[in-house]
Amino acid sequence: MALHDFRYTLLSPQHTLTECRALVPGRYQVTGNGGAIQNGDTLLVTLKGSRELTLRLEVEKVRRLINPPGQWVAVATGPVFRELAILNWQVTCDSCATQMDFEFAVDAALGEKARPAAADARLQELGWHGRNGQHLCPRCMEKSA
Repeated sequence: MALHDFRYTLLSPQHTLTECRALVPGRYQVTGNGGAIQNGDTLLVTLKGSRELTLRLEVEKVRRLINPPGQWVAVATGPVFRELAILNWQVTCDSCATQMDFEFAVDAALGEKARPAAADARLQELGWHGRNGQHLCPRCMEKSA
C-alpha cells in the first residue's frame, strides 16, 4: 500500500488531480493523472479553500481510463463531513505567549458545539497541548517534560 501525495504544493503536470468530490459523506470520487494508483493506496489531497489542511483518503477501487492516457478514476473513503467548514483560529501559549494562527476543518452541520473539539484535535496534530483550558506550544512542552 503506497502513499500518493497530491497536495497543491507538490503539483507537477505528470502527477495531478483533476477532481475530488464527495459522493456521500465519507465516500469520495477522485480523478487524477499519473501516480500508478492501486486499490488500498492512500491519497493525500489539499482541502479546497484551505492553505494547509489535507484530506487522507483510502482507495477502494481504481478504474484506468483509455483516453487521455494515464488518467484514472478512484473511489475512496475518508473523513465524514456532511457540511465541511474550514475555520481560522488563533491560539496563544500560556507559558511563553507565542501566538499561532491555524486552520481546522469541522462538520458545520454539527453546529458551534463541535468547533472547540475540532480545534483541539488540530492543535494536537500541530504539537500543541491543552490542559485545564490552558495551551502550551511544543517548545514549552519539551521544557516541562
